[in-house]
Amino acid sequence: MGRQTESRDLRSLERRSMYSIFHPLDTNERLPRELVLEGRRHRLFGIRQLEMAGYLYLPCLVLLVVFLASIGVNPLIAFAVAGLLLVGFYVYSLAARYR
Repeated sequence: MGRQTESRDLRSLERRSMYSIFHPLDTNERLPRELVLEGRRHRLFGIRQLEMAGYLYLPCLVLLVVFLASIGVNPLIAFAVAGLLLVGFYVYSLAARYR
């Protein structure tokens, strides 16, 4: 079965030996150019824009479902309209970012 862990097995995890292998991170060191560009590349899907779209989408989705159910629309069309509504609110939240 498994061995019991002893203190001599954990000596490699002591702070001094870890610092001799891995130096502490420098807080003043700049990120490599690739990481900076990668961060800019993914800014289109920001958390604030998704939150704003979500806050607006949920009440409108409930109203849309109640309205479409009351007039007897095909569920497939209702899902398509709900998807378009979500895309519309996401585009609106992106446009609000650039105002």
